[in-house]
Amino acid sequence: MKRARWLISVSLALSQAVLSGCPPTPDPPPIPFSQSGEQYSDKVDFARLEHELPLKPSDLMKITPNNLKGANQEQVDQIYARLTAGPIPDGVYDGQMFFPKGSSERARLAEIVGGGIKGFVVDRKAATLEHIGEFIWKGKVFYRGEGVLRNRIEDLSLLKPIVGPNVEKIKKLQVDGKDAWLLFPAKLYCGQSLLDGRRESVIIDYAFTDDLPGYREMPDVLAGREGLEIRDEIRMVRPGFYLGRAYMKKVFALNFTLYNKAVADKESSTFVGSGTVNEDCWIGNQRMTATPNKAGNQHVRLTEPLE
Repeated sequence: MKRARWLISVSLALSQAVLSGCPPTPDPPPIPFSQSGEQYSDKVDFARLEHELPLKPSDLMKITPNNLKGANQEQVDQIYARLTAGPIPDGVYDGQMFFPKGSSERARLAEIVGGGIKGFVVDRKAATLEHIGEFIWKGKVFYRGEGVLRNRIEDLSLLKPIVGPNVEKIKKLQVDGKDAWLLFPAKLYCGQSLLDGRRESVIIDYAFTDDLPGYREMPDVLAGREGLEIRDEIRMVRPGFYLGRAYMKKVFALNFTLYNKAVADKESSTFVGSGTVNEDCWIGNQRMTATPNKAGNQHVRLTEPLE
């Protein structure tokens, strides 16, 4: 009952956010996309897409957390499939959840949430994780050396009913002068993408995190195997900027972005010139990239030869 009352109160708060209106939808990233039909059989083959329309570093620099919101899901998927995992991040990253333009994921996500946690009651019209993210989720903190991640929560007001009175015992840090509580730990590793099995992604796994330091049964259990069974995966767009996919109960739920300005400012110019970064995960047998040659023109190359 305690969890059910909490989710009902969250729903009421989020419905007010929905009524407050949304900003105008931006244009999608100005990069090449392949035509794709509505039927599954008409979807573009990712290997062919990457061979015919590889993304140049200059293309990747045109992608931003904001203009991704102007893309439809097929375009977001086409971007993700042409990325590699890059290095496993380290440190603090700002986060945004988003549903693509024209998406019906909001309604489907409400159904997943509604049936995803045993004994929970959800107002399916109001409770969407996109708006929960706007209220309380501000990003992630990666502990690369430990293979662990924690989520940044800057507003505990919606979580207090289930977190309990001992809020001061929750580990926190300061980001841009604001306190960020660290909840919902996860394990970090390289693993197969659920969208594109040709290469690995960085996996953020909440299934077995109850043995991690700082784990709190409430609310951390909500993300784990007794809750929504959340599993995230991310790939690098460019240094300091990652595109992610969140799955609940093994069903795709929403997209998100992660951004670290300091890393982006430090490493982007080198990336534009070389088109390469350190890779912690397997990039597959063949990956097509378009990189500048000495004359400033673009040429396509294999970053790893066929076996």
